[in-house]
Amino acid sequence: MYPGDLQYSKTHTWVRMNGKVAEVGVTMFAQESLGDVVFVDLPEAGTDVIQHAKFGEIESVKAVSDLFSPVGGKIIEVNSKAVDNPESVNAEPYGVGWLIKVELSDTAQLDELMDAASYQATLE
Repeated sequence: MYPGDLQYSKTHTWVRMNGKVAEVGVTMFAQESLGDVVFVDLPEAGTDVIQHAKFGEIESVKAVSDLFSPVGGKIIEVNSKAVDNPESVNAEPYGVGWLIKVELSDTAQLDELMDAASYQATLE
């Protein structure tokens, strides 16, 4: 349920590293809590994000929730498929439902994130 190759934040986002680029999305727990996602509001590529700061919003049939970045740096890509088809966040939160790619300003910030077992333990 929580892939071991990812790192997780307390605000229910995940990070998949590829060099200095972090792919970011919401966890299975987050999308299940939200219910059917109907809208995703994300910043444009080129925007700077700060670790733990709001970077967008996700709306479901239940509520609108803020999205908080697990890492800081510059957004180099926004997943237009998630914006155009928000249901992809529910269908594949760790695949086609990713949200942004961030070029990290400092890889040391990854030390603040949890592995899958630690994240799952926070949910129990």
